[in-house]
Amino acid sequence: MSDSAPVKGPASYFPSIEKKYGQPIEHWLSLVAGLQGMKHMERVAWLKSEHGLGHGHANAIVAHVMAKDAS
Repeated sequence: MSDSAPVKGPASYFPSIEKKYGQPIEHWLSLVAGLQGMKHMERVAWLKSEHGLGHGHANAIVAHVMAKDAS
C-alpha cells in the first residue's frame, strides 16, 4: 500500500493546468490570490477572459485559493 493518497478535489487539476498553459501552478494561484474583493465566479471569469483558461481549470484554481483563504 502506498503512503501517499491520490490527490482529490481542485488540486487534482493542477498537473493538467501546468501542462496545458505552460506555467507552474504557483503562478496561477498567486494571480488569483491577488484578486481580493472579487467573488468566486468573478475570479473564474477573469481567468477565462484575461488568460484563456477553460472553465474547469479556472474554477479549480479559484476554489483552491478561496478554500485556503477560508481556513
